Amino acid sequence: DRDSRRPNRERDREDQYDRDRPRRPNRERDREGRDDHDRTSRHRSRDLAVSSRRSVSPKRPSSIQPSARPRSSSRSKSPPPVDKAKPNFANSGLLAAETNAVKLTDGTSTILKYNEPPEARKPTLGWRLYVFKGGEQAELLHIHRQSAYLVGRDRTVTDILIEHPSCSKQHAVIQHRQVTEKDEFGASKPKNKPFIIDLESTNSTYVNDEAIPTSRFYELKAGDVIKFGLSNREYVLLHDDA
Repeated sequence: DRDSRRPNRERDREDQYDRDRPRRPNRERDREGRDDHDRTSRHRSRDLAVSSRRSVSPKRPSSIQPSARPRSSSRSKSPPPVDKAKPNFANSGLLAAETNAVKLTDGTSTILKYNEPPEARKPTLGWRLYVFKGGEQAELLHIHRQSAYLVGRDRTVTDILIEHPSCSKQHAVIQHRQVTEKDEFGASKPKNKPFIIDLESTNSTYVNDEAIPTSRFYELKAGDVIKFGLSNREYVLLHDDA
């Protein structure tokens, strides 16, 4: 009987051993499952942390590219490109020079140094220049038929020719202008008056033996004596009522 019990006990031990063996792998699998769950949780929390940090900076709209950033309004706007196919009516320096050019009969041209001002008017009085040389009257010039008279040595463009070598080709201009004056009652009214302007001549223009400033209008009055350069000719200004 003792011998017959031993095998049963051994079988019981083996059965017990067999029953205990599969429990160990289950525990290991449970432990591995928990480890996997912990790792997955840690990855998710890290991804959430990263995504939360990135969401702080605003996202750039996909329609706006880096090169299309709006410029600051303080910057000066560049002028629009000029369409060369369209005509440009702005006066250039060459065009301005051509408007003052006078074509001569030989095909050449002369550039005038003077343009009449907007207030230029034909005189209402019959102004005249009495030309004296050596105390004797040499010539009489009527200067009331147009608003301006160019004086100088260039016979192709001048209205009053002066042949003395000390005078410039375009020496001076006698210009009739409409100016505003006040009468004895303080009322303003327009009036036409003669002026003279020196065109930066070499040897000046003189009124009553005094050199006048260049490139400025100088008012003339009846009885004034005008001289050009070093010429000894005298031009006495008078009108019909003087």
